[in-house]
Amino acid sequence: MRIQLNQTLVAAFFVLLATFATSAFGQGTRIGFYSRSCPRVESIVQSTVRSHFNANPTIAPGLLRMHFHDCFVQGCDGSILIAGANTERTAPPNSLLRGYEVIDDAKTQLEAACPGVVSCADILALAARDSVALAGGAGWPVPTGRRDGLVSLASDTSNLPGFTDSVDVQRQKFQAKGLNTQDLVTLVGGHTIGTSACQFFSYRLYNYNSTGGPDPSIDPAFLPTLQSLCPQNSGGSTRIGLDNGSQNRFDNSFFANLRSGRGILESDQKLWTDGSTQSSVQRYLGIRGLLGLTFSVEFGRSMVKMSNIEVKTGTNGEIRRVCSSVN
Repeated sequence: MRIQLNQTLVAAFFVLLATFATSAFGQGTRIGFYSRSCPRVESIVQSTVRSHFNANPTIAPGLLRMHFHDCFVQGCDGSILIAGANTERTAPPNSLLRGYEVIDDAKTQLEAACPGVVSCADILALAARDSVALAGGAGWPVPTGRRDGLVSLASDTSNLPGFTDSVDVQRQKFQAKGLNTQDLVTLVGGHTIGTSACQFFSYRLYNYNSTGGPDPSIDPAFLPTLQSLCPQNSGGSTRIGLDNGSQNRFDNSFFANLRSGRGILESDQKLWTDGSTQSSVQRYLGIRGLLGLTFSVEFGRSMVKMSNIEVKTGTNGEIRRVCSSVN
């Protein structure tokens, strides 16, 4: 118990350091932004996420990915939530995202408690944190104060990281958002929960790069399992856990699977086979890194950093009354 408590305190300390560092760059978010205007915001969001999670645990990875996809397009401004033709949520990378009803539910409750005060962007940031905690991960203090964006275009989603991206391309996309290689590996570690449809990786199982055989980076002992789950020329809608054996629990086993050649997405597995990221993966496999930080600590730190990408504060943007449409 004492060890767990100490780890929690260390996690909170370094996440707060990251928060203060981010604020120093003028992003304008801060811990406790709604302490006076809507003091129950975090408890309302948390209870809403918990209720939906208890009914359907797969909502946790859905909300986490939604926050990630939101931040990488127009910044963390809730633009992913806007419905309508040619909006971000209609783009192919976002077509299978889930959890919109959770955000809508929380927003309805918050509008009743604090009308026109809490942004949809902040609700999503809080919900992502609560999802990780419900799945067994550590929580972190979430800086709030974001405002909602007014623009949501499917054409803006081209810079989202893709499942076939090389490590160089992934690093470029993350660096463009102010995130470094350690952030890349850490945030991709969010794939410790959730699933992927066969259509996004089955090409690795049969005629990879027109070689006539499977991707050589796949563990040969694991290959028959994947092929049985995703038969060649099948529809591709079957879903497979991204973290084999632990898809519903937030832990570091995802990295052990990469080391064993059991990464599901090609972009994930490349984090182990590429020398520029392998050392970062090793940090989460029992080889402690700087200051002895662990995955749960680093994940919170990187999430705080990511959640401050190009945020809109002050008079920029708006506070939507309904998250699926601009006012």
